[in-house]
Amino acid sequence: MISFLVGLLVLAMVGVLSIVGILLFPLIIVLGFFLRFVLGFILILFTIWLVGKVTLLLIDYVRHTGGK
Repeated sequence: MISFLVGLLVLAMVGVLSIVGILLFPLIIVLGFFLRFVLGFILILFTIWLVGKVTLLLIDYVRHTGGK
């Protein structure tokens, strides 16, 4: 009898977890889109910073070499 109750409890918990998972699925989709935009924005900022850094290094190199 105890093994039946334990099995019933396990099945009930699996059911509860699956319902919670179904309810959280739209949140996971929205979080995926949000993370895509945030990572894209960070990548754009890094690219702009890198272009500026390379430009300043090239200007400094041209200054010190006298344009040779």
